[in-house]
Amino acid sequence: MRQIRYGAAALAAVAFLVTGCGGSGTSMSDAAGGAGTAADAEAPVAAITPGGAAQERAPATGGGSGGGGGLEKTRIDPADRAIIYQAELSVEAEKVAAAADRAKAIVTGAGGYVAEERSETIPGGEQSTITFKVPPARYADVLAQLGRDLGKRLSVRQNAQDVTEEVADVASRMKSAEAALGQFRTLLSKANKIGEILEIEREISSREADLESLQARQKALEAQTGMATVTLTLLPRPQSSPRPEKKDDAGGFLAGLRTGWDTLTTSTVVALTVLGALLPWLVVAGVVWLAVRMIMRRLRPRATPPAGPVPPGAVPPAPGSPGPQEDGDENRDANRDQDRESERTPG
Repeated sequence: MRQIRYGAAALAAVAFLVTGCGGSGTSMSDAAGGAGTAADAEAPVAAITPGGAAQERAPATGGGSGGGGGLEKTRIDPADRAIIYQAELSVEAEKVAAAADRAKAIVTGAGGYVAEERSETIPGGEQSTITFKVPPARYADVLAQLGRDLGKRLSVRQNAQDVTEEVADVASRMKSAEAALGQFRTLLSKANKIGEILEIEREISSREADLESLQARQKALEAQTGMATVTLTLLPRPQSSPRPEKKDDAGGFLAGLRTGWDTLTTSTVVALTVLGALLPWLVVAGVVWLAVRMIMRRLRPRATPPAGPVPPGAVPPAPGSPGPQEDGDENRDANRDQDRESERTPG
């Protein structure tokens, strides 16, 4: 029974300790904001400098000696406040690529770096969006130089968020969580009952998870306050549009001549276009027509030429009798034979 009572008393003491640690963290947050009790004011306050390094500053306490302490205010040097700087800058540049290289050189020379870069093609040219991380001490100078040296500044938007109290609160809670974990581990080494061991281990796991969450938050705050963020958008300079040609709507001889010439050239172009489109078909049709004509000539029968007109008073030859042409041929043959016989007869 005594061991169980001792275990219960130990758990009660641990719970009281954890509650006290939580109250200390809350008091630390109030001290960072400006007011707190004398007992809480004795704890160190963590602040992030503009350069990103964490410094612990012991708040000044009141001048009274004795058991009772009054409310004291904690003063934080403006240079030691934790501030998140963010800016968005839009610049119109004649050459976006050259302006982007110039911006990178400016930021690199100030100790910063390129966190993200994105380029895309838009109507009129190329657009580039670059996110820079710049030391807070050079933030204002870099922002002014980017807006002055790259081209025409179109817009700029700045935001400064003071997170000094949050940084101090996170640091205080981390210390409280670490102290509570130390107490739980001490109790775990002295526990000899399974129920006590399981209960203490459960509390240790919960406190470790809380501590890891606080550590992650502290790292995020250090990253945000350690480097300022500048988002630069480079836009192409719009090109000047050509002036429209003036149309001469006046009438008269020259206007009519110009209209007629335009109509003639347009008609000629249309006619040549139609001729060019039909020429291949005409060539093929001509070849086919010539081939068909040659075939038809070969297949057509030869007709007998018609006889000449019969002179008046002449009797047409009877059917089957030789015609005039044939009689003439026979007479010529007879005369030729007579000439040959006369040549053979002497004298």
